[in-house]
Amino acid sequence: MRSVFVSVFAAVVCASASFAETTPATSKQETKPRQLVLFDGKTLRDMFTTKKEDKPTEIAYSRAFIDSLPKVTEEQRTAEWQCLSEALYFEARGESVKGQFAVAEVILNRKDHSSFPQSVCGVINQGTASGRKYQCQFTYNCDGISDKIREKTAYERVGKVAHLVLDGAPKTLTDGATHYHTKAVSPRWSRTFERTATIGVHHFYRMTTRLSRN
Repeated sequence: MRSVFVSVFAAVVCASASFAETTPATSKQETKPRQLVLFDGKTLRDMFTTKKEDKPTEIAYSRAFIDSLPKVTEEQRTAEWQCLSEALYFEARGESVKGQFAVAEVILNRKDHSSFPQSVCGVINQGTASGRKYQCQFTYNCDGISDKIREKTAYERVGKVAHLVLDGAPKTLTDGATHYHTKAVSPRWSRTFERTATIGVHHFYRMTTRLSRN
């Protein structure tokens, strides 16, 4: 290893056209040691220093964590963010932060599933075109009640959750769930799908995988 380092160092010193000295020549004796700058702008110290990789932001499922985050900017408010934020507001604003992340997971899991539309807005608005009451996938979209946002602070919080999920936050709370319902009801499909988690007032389920027949 020592011989390899000496060879590399000798090659750098000999290639006079490939580097320049950071301190200009002067008649006075220099008090600071000189550094050699290679042609790509790196010093020898840079070459042999291991850089620490940036760690991803760790998610904490708490209101304190969400409140510590900056507000979602206008540039970050995409159409998918708008759809997901509204769904979280009307479906889960009274839930814990963990519960809100879990509902968001279901929506993204559906987007990635072949049985559902392949966009966040498509998943959330599925069934609304029929105009029939309670015949859509998310009842706030077809219950006949106004969808006006009245709680600004709650909307800002779920907006941050939506941004984190769309930005790649890990989906590990519901084990791939594609459905959920509150504990107050018992829909027919809940007796056939596998329950994967219970968070707050919601039970979460994953669709049964069906193998194609040959």
